Amino acid sequence: MRKLLLFLAFVTSIYAAEARLNDYLKFVKTVNIIEKYYVEPLSTNDIVEKLLKGGVKEFDAHSSFLDKKGYKELQVTTNGEFGGLGIVVGMRKGVLTIISPIDDTPAYKAGVKANDIILKINNKATIDMSLDEAVNLMRGKPGTKITLTLVRDGKPVVVHITRAIIKVKSVKSYDFKDYPQIKYIRISSFDKNVVASLKKIMANLKNKKGLIIDLRNNPGGLLNQALDTLDMFISDGKLLSEKGRNKENRVWYAHSSGTYKHIPIVILVNGGSASASEIVSGAMQDHKRAIIIGEKTFGKGSVQAIIPIDKDEAIRLTIAKYYLPSGRTIQAVGVTPDIKVVPAKVTPIKDEGINLKENELKAHLKAELNKIDKRVVKTTKKEKYKKIDGDNQLQSAVNILKALIIEKQQ
Repeated sequence: MRKLLLFLAFVTSIYAAEARLNDYLKFVKTVNIIEKYYVEPLSTNDIVEKLLKGGVKEFDAHSSFLDKKGYKELQVTTNGEFGGLGIVVGMRKGVLTIISPIDDTPAYKAGVKANDIILKINNKATIDMSLDEAVNLMRGKPGTKITLTLVRDGKPVVVHITRAIIKVKSVKSYDFKDYPQIKYIRISSFDKNVVASLKKIMANLKNKKGLIIDLRNNPGGLLNQALDTLDMFISDGKLLSEKGRNKENRVWYAHSSGTYKHIPIVILVNGGSASASEIVSGAMQDHKRAIIIGEKTFGKGSVQAIIPIDKDEAIRLTIAKYYLPSGRTIQAVGVTPDIKVVPAKVTPIKDEGINLKENELKAHLKAELNKIDKRVVKTTKKEKYKKIDGDNQLQSAVNILKALIIEKQQ
């Protein structure tokens, strides 16, 4: 019996190897056919690169093949300053969507908003354009100008932006004149300086009895900064887990030392809150450590790795998903606030933008391209608030936090 099982396993492995070989041969045959019959002469290298670029992005919106140019540009983005607009973009329903503008950047000042769909970059339509292509088109030399044609609430909006070196102060804080017991902390992105800045703020709270942490339009950033932020406010238990195909799935836990356990916290989120900011707000919600106020977040909870093919090329590949302490995922789901509050003087935006399926949305956008020259709406500059006036979400956060402080005092 054992010999029979071993024989069957051997035969199965042979069939599997043969099927895999046939798949590889299919790819080689495709390359040969294109090389022989395509209308323009192409080298084998050109053909393989085009097939890889088109093929890898079919897995999901975040996976892509990085050629020599793309790999080098990625390294520049990761390691140094670059000329850009100050927006984080992603694919939603197959179209290029702004996750959020970054505070005090050219895009922010030009009035770009979370959930805007990018229809054109200069005069080039983005329909069926890859994420990498779009990012490369928008990045450029500081001081140069770019025009984006956006779709907002079904209507075209044209913005003119001048590229700049993107330098962001990720953490800001201030006091409220009328509410001296409350400290407001704005985290615009989770860069390498977030935790150090937070520790300085927390060390000088003095008579503060409540915190508002504003993560609206925070596109994410470094995972370790998000986890260390959580560890400042959660004393024990699971913070986050990562699950993929490999058995080496990671789990991160809180530590009791250095934790601010008792101060009441309200966190503000919206559709521009993504990735690391969703990890922070979602974990705080699961641990009942904060009340989450605002609008449903973006839903970016997948893990990408840059895997080199050789010294000049690589693959950006989705290898896992993040899971919050309760076991729920945020990928394509987002974090639903405990209390939904829409911005003041703004028409509520549906969770998924224009309420159309992917093919219908693309058809809608193509129709807009045909009439874009006839119907253009100019944007107005977005004002940066310093007070509560006009910010319905912030006013709601203050009111709820006041109630929490009173409850804690009783």
